[in-house]
Amino acid sequence: MPTVIYPSPIFGPVHSRRLGVSLGINLLPEDGKFCTFDCIYCECGFNADFRPKKKLPTREQVRNALENKLKDMQANGPKPDVLTFAGNGEPTAHPHFAGIIDDTLELRNHYFPQAKVSVLSNSTFIHKPDVFAALNKVDNNILKLDTVDETYIHKVDRPTGHYDLQEIIRNMKAFKGNLIIQTLFMKGKDVDNTGDAYVIPWLETVKEIAPRQVMIYTIDRETPDKELQKATREELDRIGALVKEAGISVSVSY
Repeated sequence: MPTVIYPSPIFGPVHSRRLGVSLGINLLPEDGKFCTFDCIYCECGFNADFRPKKKLPTREQVRNALENKLKDMQANGPKPDVLTFAGNGEPTAHPHFAGIIDDTLELRNHYFPQAKVSVLSNSTFIHKPDVFAALNKVDNNILKLDTVDETYIHKVDRPTGHYDLQEIIRNMKAFKGNLIIQTLFMKGKDVDNTGDAYVIPWLETVKEIAPRQVMIYTIDRETPDKELQKATREELDRIGALVKEAGISVSVSY
């Protein structure tokens, strides 16, 4: 099945629908996927099909590779809009995530102070004090919340271990607005989170969390579950309008 397995620890830059010219930072091994979710829409495929054999990059390896790439971009371009922690799984799973964030902010400030630092996270480690503190330091703390329906979460996001939705929501509230909620809307044979039965409870929870922004998007690449379909432009616009009416900044990516 077609998948995207990213180099490690640095890849790109790539053009992101939501973030612009993005230099990727992948804290997971380059030969497979390591994630606390096993989403049926993940561009990296199912966890079981791509078990990595290599080790995680060390903090020193990440720092050195990032500095070398930033030096090259400073000399040859392009200028990055954002340094984005993403890649082959959940970045906050790295045991030295907090220290790597500190290194990245220091290097960003030196080479491209106008660039933002973003983290794309599935929120499963935000209960850890060091992860929580590190995410509070970055420019774009982007946390996933596809729905507030636990059945849907276990059918679509498929957490691989303990997952307490109410705990996740409480920890999101603890950021006191210093977060961006990212939600993927899509449809499939027996999954569809675009209707009011899912959207209204999700929106009420989003209002309680009070993020500074919501990012709404849909499938953009091939998915391991071949029966999934993109949400339509009309469906995304309708949901985006509801978020805007609630007084929350929203971006919609088709």
